[in-house]
Amino acid sequence: MANLRIELVKSLNGRLEKQIATAHSLGLRKIGQYTIQPDNTQTRGKIAKIGFMLQVTEVE
Repeated sequence: MANLRIELVKSLNGRLEKQIATAHSLGLRKIGQYTIQPDNTQTRGKIAKIGFMLQVTEVE
């Protein structure tokens, strides 16, 4: 199964509470932080909600 490297590239300041909660559920709190998550439907849904703040790359 493939994994995704998800990096926060835009600030959470001034965002909606749901967007901040989604970023925190991915383990992202500060700009430049990244996390490795499995490529599944739950992760893809979170990325779809706040994709404009993220940089996503596929990792093996």
